[in-house]
Amino acid sequence: MSSTRSTPAGCVTLTSRTSQNTGAAWRRRGRRDHAYAARVQIDLVTLIVDEYDPAIAFFTGILGFDLVEDLPSLTNDGQPKRWVVVRPPGAQTGLLLARADGERQAATAGDQAAGRVGFFLRVDDFDAAYRKMIEAGVTFVGEPRTEPYGRVSVFLDIAGNRWDLLGASPRR
Repeated sequence: MSSTRSTPAGCVTLTSRTSQNTGAAWRRRGRRDHAYAARVQIDLVTLIVDEYDPAIAFFTGILGFDLVEDLPSLTNDGQPKRWVVVRPPGAQTGLLLARADGERQAATAGDQAAGRVGFFLRVDDFDAAYRKMIEAGVTFVGEPRTEPYGRVSVFLDIAGNRWDLLGASPRR
């Protein structure tokens, strides 16, 4: 059974009794009392790529990521693959570069966020990073612009996924 409720912004949300009960229980417990361990973090995000080596070259050579792991492994059906992890220097969250396995996965390479920006790369020096990426042949979708959250320009990774290059706003 479902019901409607008004949100503070005046929107109406359809909810089920289960989600209402779960939400109420969550609010009663508060954020300190939850099912996870004391520290929770996103460790890896999978990025489907056509081939490992060009993707490694893009992320390490052009974006300056570290190659953290590159190990032989097997798919669920026993086919050879590699476990390839890259991450920005000093970052905890990394990308698992996964070669497309089958037609369905191959169809999502380069479109993992359905045409939206799905990944965000924050840099200390926006202008230097932008110039370096342009010189390396990275495709930018538009010119850099200034938003309330900083300088931004959308670029495409080696597979065609959209990323925001983010940096601090220039000082006035």
